[in-house]
Amino acid sequence: MGPQEQFASHDEAPPQLALLELVTGHYISRAIYVAAKLGVADLLAEGPQHSAKLAQSTGTHAPTLHRVLLLLASAGVFAHTDDGFGLTPIGEYLRTGVRGSRRAQAILFAGPSQQRAWSGLLDIVRTGKTPSGKSAFQFFARHPEEAAIFNDGMTAGSSETAAAVAAAYDFSPFQTLVDIGGGHGELIGAILKKYDHLQGILFDLPGVAQGARQHMQAAGLTGRCEVVSGDFFQAVPGGGDAYIIKSVIHDWDEEHSRVILKNVHAAAARNARLLLVELVLPPRVESTVGDRIIVGSDVNMMVNLGGRERTESEFGALFEAAKFQLRRVIPTRGLWRVIEGVRID
Repeated sequence: MGPQEQFASHDEAPPQLALLELVTGHYISRAIYVAAKLGVADLLAEGPQHSAKLAQSTGTHAPTLHRVLLLLASAGVFAHTDDGFGLTPIGEYLRTGVRGSRRAQAILFAGPSQQRAWSGLLDIVRTGKTPSGKSAFQFFARHPEEAAIFNDGMTAGSSETAAAVAAAYDFSPFQTLVDIGGGHGELIGAILKKYDHLQGILFDLPGVAQGARQHMQAAGLTGRCEVVSGDFFQAVPGGGDAYIIKSVIHDWDEEHSRVILKNVHAAAARNARLLLVELVLPPRVESTVGDRIIVGSDVNMMVNLGGRERTESEFGALFEAAKFQLRRVIPTRGLWRVIEGVRID
């Protein structure tokens, strides 16, 4: 193939080059962060543009921007053509406002705060000492701009996940569904819209609750979903025959997770269902995109919050400690799972 051999993927490359591609993976993620912050994909929505025009629109240095876009073209994020740079199917999801957009996640996960957190990985591995989840959320309370980036990243893709959960799990037996740490209500809103008989309670911190009330009003669900504020480490609303908690338990270590679930047990009706919407670590990890996302999330929880993803058996032990019995793990379309438990006395 000549002096500059080309390989379609690292699986086809010699092992030493495949390893080098993995080692330098942060080149791509940092470049994606820059493109996401500058809104390059939005500028390309109407068609390809040359880097000089893109630089003018973004207030950047054209030759430097060109070099970054070439790097992203090599990774398939953008296409490099005679007409300049254009969107690829991957690059489409860096646009703002498109269904399934990952722009907010690119800004969060490839941004400076994550780089700082991951820089401590070696010390964490050496000592086993992880950051405190409470300290991280206290930091967000003091830094609203960082909190906004975090919240936008967490919200990205939530409508797809909410629809997937509503489709995968049968909520028809329940009368009152309580969403613990439900944010602005994307999940409980999707469920309530599908199940007309269901009443809802959305529970989150006071600073989040106001936005949730506005979201419920805009969705036409004010009469069916009460928004309650508080701290799930202290208590959660009573009266539910089903409690759903999405992407919360993985933020916390075993001690804090048990406190949350014990508070749910104390509030829940007899034989109530506990539904966790989380990623589930596979018993054996394979070299697949899905497994890389799940184990990557596990280490990300560790370096940022001291939390973790869990296996099915680990969820079972956590449920048992809080007096719930794990009944089944239900797949959704995508990587999320609904982990169902029943309250026991």
